[in-house]
Amino acid sequence: MGSSELSAFSGASFSSSIGDSAEFDVELTLNDRLKVFKTSQFDCKGYITSKCHATNEKEIRHLFAYLVDLKKASAEEMRKSVYANYSAFIRTSKEISDLEGELLSMRNLLSTQAALVHGLAEGVGVDSLSADSDSSTKEDTSDVTHREPTDMEKWLIDFVENLDVLLAERRVDESLTVLDEGERTAQEASNRQTLSPSVFLYLQAAIKEGRQKLADQLAHVACQTSTSGLELRSTVQALKKLGDGPHAHKLLLNSHHHNLVNNMRIRPSSTSYGGAFTAALSHHVFSIIAQAANDSLSVFGDEPAYASELVTWAVKETKTFALLVKRHVLATSAAAGGLRLAAECVQTCLGHCSLLEARGLALSPILLKLFRPCIEEALTTNLKRIEQSSSALAVVDDWTLVLPPAGIRPLGAWTSSLGSAIASQLKLSTSAHRFNSMVQEFFEEVGPLESLQLGGSTLEGLLQVFNSYINLLIHALPGTMETEDNLGGSGHKIVRMAETESQQLALLANASMLADELLPRGAMKLSPLHQTGRMDTPGRVSDRQNRFPEHREWKRKLQRAVDRLRDSFCRQHALELIFTEDGEIRLTAEIYTSMDGSTNEPEWFPSPIFQEFFAKLTQIASIATDMFVGRERFATILLMRLTETVILWLSDDQSFWGEIEAGPKPLSTFGLQQFYLDMEFVILFSSQGRYLSRHLHQVIKNIIARAIDAFAAATGTDPYSVLPEDQWFAEVAQIAMKMLTGEANFGNVDHDATSPTASILSHGST
Repeated sequence: MGSSELSAFSGASFSSSIGDSAEFDVELTLNDRLKVFKTSQFDCKGYITSKCHATNEKEIRHLFAYLVDLKKASAEEMRKSVYANYSAFIRTSKEISDLEGELLSMRNLLSTQAALVHGLAEGVGVDSLSADSDSSTKEDTSDVTHREPTDMEKWLIDFVENLDVLLAERRVDESLTVLDEGERTAQEASNRQTLSPSVFLYLQAAIKEGRQKLADQLAHVACQTSTSGLELRSTVQALKKLGDGPHAHKLLLNSHHHNLVNNMRIRPSSTSYGGAFTAALSHHVFSIIAQAANDSLSVFGDEPAYASELVTWAVKETKTFALLVKRHVLATSAAAGGLRLAAECVQTCLGHCSLLEARGLALSPILLKLFRPCIEEALTTNLKRIEQSSSALAVVDDWTLVLPPAGIRPLGAWTSSLGSAIASQLKLSTSAHRFNSMVQEFFEEVGPLESLQLGGSTLEGLLQVFNSYINLLIHALPGTMETEDNLGGSGHKIVRMAETESQQLALLANASMLADELLPRGAMKLSPLHQTGRMDTPGRVSDRQNRFPEHREWKRKLQRAVDRLRDSFCRQHALELIFTEDGEIRLTAEIYTSMDGSTNEPEWFPSPIFQEFFAKLTQIASIATDMFVGRERFATILLMRLTETVILWLSDDQSFWGEIEAGPKPLSTFGLQQFYLDMEFVILFSSQGRYLSRHLHQVIKNIIARAIDAFAAATGTDPYSVLPEDQWFAEVAQIAMKMLTGEANFGNVDHDATSPTASILSHGST
């Protein structure tokens, strides 16, 4: 750039020419950015001058940074383009290399033909002159026969004899020196015309024959299995000096191929089969590939044609090795579910293969592509084994929560770091302990295979196995199998029934502990942080999971499976409460419409079905308090869902509301008051038990309002004129709760006939 151009570059307004840097900040594709540089009329100096009229140092730095980024992006685009068309690139490079060799041979052939034609032309001229006089020719011949050879002729004789001796003695370096000397002499003779055509042709023929003999000798040496590495490199180097580089490179790779094949001895009866066999074979194969890469680089450098041929050869040898390991090791271990052996073999091969990346050979994708099907088969086999083992133990599981058996670490490496409070939560039933131990072992075996990117398929497979185990737990609930039969379900497995409420809650404890703690902790072994040894403390599982969206989504799916079990539990207990063993409905409108014929005010107390409902919830809450230590929220949600199940059934029961709203017996004052009391009773005990949700509270209020509207429509009376105050219902419900739980003490209460207490005391004395 001239001084005038430099001053123009530094004095013009840079910001105005680029629109206040908008051109650099706007998000353009790489092709759009490079369009201006792709035109055939692109002028570098003119472009810079037009863009940078007046720039300061900051703007120049901005432009420089932009151009550097553009250069990096262009290099990345070129790399992607090369990788996308790599096979075509290698094939084209090989064809170009072959074409160069053919052109060189053609040039030598044309030179030989030209010299031959020139010699024949001179020979014809000599013959025509000699035809004039036989006597003169004989004299000339006699003169030539008896004259002394020239220095050049003497040198030629010595050259041929010396070359023959050196070739016979296989003295390669000296032979190359002699051939180079012959080439120089022939070139000088051709330029100075110091040799007759016949002698010149003889010299060229001798050089060509010597080169061919030396090339044949070198090729023979390169093909010998006994040739050492140093001798092989010197042989290939000599062939390259002879001008046959492509053939020399092929011989180098073929020699390493034969060395590789000759040392692969597959003996099915060998005790080294399995991990040791794979380790030895992998070390052998990739050591030879590494040696071939070193030899190619030392002899041929980084020329693209030879580098491409080396990559093609290495890929072919890697595929052969991978198929051999797959056929003799991985296929059998995968079919038998030997995931640990398969993982060790894959890790060993990838470890050896990764050492070649420093030499520019990225062969890991080849191994991953060929090994992946076997690993996936082993994963499937192991998952089926977990499912079958859990199903077998569920047949004899007594659904009693116990600590892990001796020798089982429920959380692997995390167990030792857990406090006693957390460890006490690890009580599961027998089948759940077995399920968890097999899953944790499965995670430890799959963890090293993170490079295969099996995390998604592994988690999905485990989710299916967990869903299968949840189905077993659902079938263990009484009445569940009969319900599925009525709905047309089939295919359920035999499982031991959980008869008591404690056993049924143990089913939920199994599911919640697995889904909330054990399985998510084990799944973290599949994360990249665990593989690199940068895991956090065991107590921060939820924080780590938030870093991996796939783990977070997987945990939500686990929770949905637990929700299915919880809903089945609530549905079963709601049906037991609402229906009799004969299938008759207990919660009917007759409970309230039958109070019409009563002339005396009844003894106010919650209806028997709601008393039983309260007793059931109290019993479940008591068991859950001891069983879900540290997981009280799960127990609260369980009680909330059970209460909602019963109340929602009442809200949606058309037969119940049909009797209330349009039945032959309209709802009387006493009936409405009893219904109001029952609903307030539910609100009170669920509120004090801390499982009254907003949704449940609103549903109950809507039910009460519907009953009041039905009463008003049937009697034409203002309901609030006949109903007691809300405080009365709250007091009656509160006293009823104390009496049902055995906490009531009315020894010092004044027996007012109109008070709720007097009514309930009268009820309790009957």
